[in-house]
Amino acid sequence: MSLNIRRVVTGHDKNGKAVVKIDEVGTAIRQARPGAQFIELWSTAGGFPVDNDGFADPVGNTIGTSIDNGTVFRVVKFDPGVAPRNHRTDSIDYGVVISGEIDMVLDDGVIVHLKAGDCLVQRGTVHDWINKGPEPCLIAFSLIAAKPVEIGGKRLDAHG
Repeated sequence: MSLNIRRVVTGHDKNGKAVVKIDEVGTAIRQARPGAQFIELWSTAGGFPVDNDGFADPVGNTIGTSIDNGTVFRVVKFDPGVAPRNHRTDSIDYGVVISGEIDMVLDDGVIVHLKAGDCLVQRGTVHDWINKGPEPCLIAFSLIAAKPVEIGGKRLDAHG
């Protein structure tokens, strides 16, 4: 299964009329770790509210897991046996499992099994994605910048 994801991006013409600016199969595919690939579909930087004026396709930009004071929209493919990667992001992440199944493993060892159609809200917690199934798992993620989690006066920064 390849990341053959169509992205359609709208904008405005010189008169302010809505137009389709991009309609293509996305090409910004990157290898996250052995057994995991993702495709960038869109991102924003520069704060909130997001600026929808002008038009510049951001998918050629090199970014990490999330963008400080910005957003990231991507689809991730986790192959069976994907390499482990415990990590925490400075973002709130909305995820929708498109196809396949996957286990989310939290830092205390709790495992949550997700399947196609399941939705997830990841709120700055340490987690890993493990695919023990026979098929790749596709998840669409929208990552929105958030301040680092603070518990009992201790700041829990992003890592991994």
